[in-house]
Amino acid sequence: MSRRLPVTSSERSRLHPFVIATGDASPRDQRDLMERPFFSLAKAKRTAPILYEAAGARVEVFAMPEHGMATIWDADVLIWAASQIVEAENQGLTTSRFLRFTPYQLLKAVGRATGARDYKLLKGALTRLQSTAICTTIRNGEHWRRSQFSWINEWEECVTRDGRVEGMEFVLPEWFYRGVIDRSLVLAIDPAYFRLTGGVERWLYRVARKHAGRQRQGWTFDIPHLHQKSGSLARLRDFAIDIRLIVCRRSLPGYRLRIEHEGRRELLHILPIDLSTAPVDKPVETLGTSGAHGIGTSGAALSGLRARGGQLTLWPEEKIRAANLESNRDSNFCLRPATVENSSERSRAPKLPSEKNTPDTTFRKSGFTDDATFEAPVPFGESEGRVS
Repeated sequence: MSRRLPVTSSERSRLHPFVIATGDASPRDQRDLMERPFFSLAKAKRTAPILYEAAGARVEVFAMPEHGMATIWDADVLIWAASQIVEAENQGLTTSRFLRFTPYQLLKAVGRATGARDYKLLKGALTRLQSTAICTTIRNGEHWRRSQFSWINEWEECVTRDGRVEGMEFVLPEWFYRGVIDRSLVLAIDPAYFRLTGGVERWLYRVARKHAGRQRQGWTFDIPHLHQKSGSLARLRDFAIDIRLIVCRRSLPGYRLRIEHEGRRELLHILPIDLSTAPVDKPVETLGTSGAHGIGTSGAALSGLRARGGQLTLWPEEKIRAANLESNRDSNFCLRPATVENSSERSRAPKLPSEKNTPDTTFRKSGFTDDATFEAPVPFGESEGRVS
C-alpha cells in the first residue's frame, strides 16, 4: 500500500498578511542594495553571475538561464515594498514579509503606466526577482555566516472568474525584511529616481545617495573602482564613456557630478546640491517577525495606510491590532574579471546643459524587461544614451 507524502504548505500560510491600503509612501531604499552590485544594469537578459567582494563582505548573484538576472528596474518592486513597510512601521503599525496589494498601486507608485503590457512586464519582473539567487556575507552577525535567498520567496496573482487581476501577493526574504525595518539601514530617495532611464544612471544615483548623501564636501571615486563596484559587464572604457555622458547630462536629481584628474587617474566627484532627501526620520520601535499579526487598513492620520474603502475584494478586511551612519568606508575588488555581454551602441552624443531636454514624465513605455522577448533596452520615453 503506497503512502501519500505530506504536502508542503506555502510560506504564506504561516504569515499574517500586510495589506497595502493606498500605496502612498515616500520612497526609501535599502542601503546594502545601494552600495553593492546586486542587479544587472542592462535590460537585455544577463546570465553571467556577479562575483564581488568589498571590505570582507562578499556578494554572489546567480541567474537562471530561462529568465535572466533581476535588473535594476526590477528592483523598483523592492524599493516600493521597503517604502510601504517603513511608512507603516513609522505609524506604529505591524508589518509582515507577506504583502498583499493591487498591481495598480505598485505601478503608479514607481511611475509606470498601467496598461495590459505593463501588468505583463510586472509579472516578468516578479519572476526574475524570484529566480535570481543571492549569496552574501553582509550582515553576518556575531558569528560569520553566509545567507542565501531570492528577492521574492513566492508570489501569486488573485484573479476573478473572468480572468481580471484584482490583486497580487508576495513574500519577501527575511534578510531583506530585517534590513528594511532596521532604521539605520534605510535611506530616503528622491522620487525623481524613477524617471531615470539608464541602468548605469540609476545605479550611480543610488551610489551617490549612499556615499555622498547630504555631505557638503561630497564624495570621490576613481572610475576603475566604480566599474568594479557596479558589477557591469561593459568594458572599462565603455563604462567610463557612460559616466562622462551622465556628467554632461546632469541628470542625477540632487547631485552635481564633475570629472577630475590626478595624474593619469580619472576621478568622479559627486557633490550634493539639493539636501531635500534625508534618512528615515522616525525610528522603528520593534523588530517584526515572520509571524507578525496581520493588519488591514488604518485610520491613523497622515498615514500611507489610512482608512479607505475595500480595494482588494478577494481578501476580507482585518482589524489593526495595537501598535506594537551612514558608513562610507569602502574598499572593493572583483573576484574575477568581467566579460563583455549584452553591450549596446550609444544612441547619441551628450548634450550641453543648455541643450538638455526636459525629462519625459509620460512613462509610456515600461522599465520592466519583457520576459518573453528580451528585446533591446527600451527606457522610459526616449532613449538616453546606451544602457550598460
